[in-house]
Amino acid sequence: MRVAIIGCGAIGSIIAKAIADGAVPAELVLLCDADRKAAEKVSGFFKRKPRIAESIEEIVNSNADLVVEAASQGVVKLFAPKILSSKKSMMLMSVGALADEKFFDKIKKVAEKKRVKLYLPSGAIGGLDALKSASAAKIYEVTLTTTKPPNALKGAPYLTEKGIDVGKIRKKTILYEGSATEAIKKFPANVNVAATLGLAGIGVKKTKVRVAADPSIDKNVHEIFARGDFGEFKFKVENVPSPQNPRTSYLAALSAIATLKKITSPVEIGT
Repeated sequence: MRVAIIGCGAIGSIIAKAIADGAVPAELVLLCDADRKAAEKVSGFFKRKPRIAESIEEIVNSNADLVVEAASQGVVKLFAPKILSSKKSMMLMSVGALADEKFFDKIKKVAEKKRVKLYLPSGAIGGLDALKSASAAKIYEVTLTTTKPPNALKGAPYLTEKGIDVGKIRKKTILYEGSATEAIKKFPANVNVAATLGLAGIGVKKTKVRVAADPSIDKNVHEIFARGDFGEFKFKVENVPSPQNPRTSYLAALSAIATLKKITSPVEIGT
């Protein structure tokens, strides 16, 4: 399988390293990043260096079988339709872009027409297998509570809008409660997992999200509660932040690697 990666930051570089080390049976053929030096650094992982694309158009016109997006929601909105139309499957890490139902419907139709796949890794959360199974019957409620160290939330549009200085937070503080749709807009770099959770369960609009900052912790904590005909479950994961970017959990990159392995494996485990 020939792979191209858009975005050579915390997640993209970890995925590339897994390919370089042979953990994923694939060939990395192209890298693309707005910061060429970041792409050159990742290219250095390989003996047979992947080509560095000057633009995403080069990826659209390449021989890649799968394009991994590890850049931003904006990149997904701008380029996913073109990439899928060029008969390439995609793995999206910025799943928050799919909270826009019209956009999601659009790229689903493109993927179906071109007979390619759209892969959405679990990201920094767990419990999706159970939630997908539960969705075969009726689900009444899904709530995600995300708690992070204050600095991991720094720069979120919601905090800027409200004039909240995370440096002044001294105890656990609930910053936001509402729908996943709004949470993704207000914390685009922090709660992409809310979109994945919504798509696996009762929809992004109906999924509830609570965002908290806690200066006493050094991990990114996600707690999921779901209730339905199946009963109810609670799932909690405490993630080590990525060394390159505290807003990103290391588990998010590992979930992408696991998804790549699943795509290339003759055996599938789980729902």
